[in-house]
Amino acid sequence: MKIIDAHLHFEQGGYWDVIAEEAGHVNTAAHLADTYKEHNVVHGIVMGNKPITEADCEYPQHLSYCVGIGHQTFDFNRIEEQMPLLEEHLRRDTCVGIKFYPGYSYFYIYESRFDPIYELAEKYNKPVAVHTGLTATDTALLKYSHPMVLDDAAVRHPHVQFVMCHMGEPWFMDAVAVMMKNQNVAADLSGILAGKLPDEEAFYRKNAYFVEQLKGQLTILQDYSRFMFGTDWPLANYGDYINFTKHIVPEEAWEAVFYENAKRIYRPKELL
Repeated sequence: MKIIDAHLHFEQGGYWDVIAEEAGHVNTAAHLADTYKEHNVVHGIVMGNKPITEADCEYPQHLSYCVGIGHQTFDFNRIEEQMPLLEEHLRRDTCVGIKFYPGYSYFYIYESRFDPIYELAEKYNKPVAVHTGLTATDTALLKYSHPMVLDDAAVRHPHVQFVMCHMGEPWFMDAVAVMMKNQNVAADLSGILAGKLPDEEAFYRKNAYFVEQLKGQLTILQDYSRFMFGTDWPLANYGDYINFTKHIVPEEAWEAVFYENAKRIYRPKELL
């Protein structure tokens, strides 16, 4: 079975190296390529952590990227001035979308000041991914990353494809409600596990309620064409995450969740 990782990060040094080691990996391009070969991962979507002004967004051939909109990558006081830079990214075949980081940067994604960004997303037919749910830092504010914020944005911009990153974890019920109401919202299943699982059976016993709750929410939507496999690399161990996703998704939907949905939504040129 071919796999697309619909959510990873491609940064080296410091924090990224530490979490890679905790997940049983080495945070290098060579190790990632070897891991992809081992698990038949044919493509990955990098969630942008580089400034929008950085024109050099070259990644290995098996990776595409979403350009990041957050306080570390984007000047919120100069939105209109930066639209030519954003458009320059979106013109590239290797740029397959836009990634918002609202919880870390204290903004609601449905604010009218972001309309020019959505206009470009619609013009180039590229999805807008949004970090939802828990955050990696305690200085972030969850009110901005709650999955309900996508309801307002999806209604305001009905022709934009949204991706709810991390499926709003732990607000799975709210995430599914937003997806049920808004057909232009999909979700990736990344970032729900972290590190390396020393004992998978023990993990499932200890976290039975959590796992069954998530599995149940996926079932409620009754539409596996809108969920995508993702790891949040280097946060999680690849083998563990593949097994976890297979545990919560019925086998008849594996092909869609692991490959077809991300190919359709992000449309990486390498796979078209």
